[in-house]
Amino acid sequence: MRLPLILLLLLSAPCAVAQAPQAGGQAGETQAAAPAPPSATDEKEKKDADDWRDTRGYRFPAIAKTVEDMQYLAYAMQLREYCANRRVPDDFVRERLKRFSAMTGREENCRTLLDY
Repeated sequence: MRLPLILLLLLSAPCAVAQAPQAGGQAGETQAAAPAPPSATDEKEKKDADDWRDTRGYRFPAIAKTVEDMQYLAYAMQLREYCANRRVPDDFVRERLKRFSAMTGREENCRTLLDY
């Protein structure tokens, strides 16, 4: 019973940390700090701050990218069937290829579907 009470008192007591006075300064004297020149470390930190979302070292892509690729694959396989089936009207195939091109952001035709 004593141990939890002691821990409670230690955790609830405010911690006071005294700061040491600055060496070399006299009473009433102010010290103006000169700005430090930028170092290589500062430049690296600035570059790291700009590239905080760099994922080049990732072994696998994001799950959303993988899901998108899989959806494109399924759609491309369906379009390949449309392209190979001569009973499917050409206008229908062209319209579907146009929609798929809008989704992928590149010009798609029956030949480019082989990339998927």
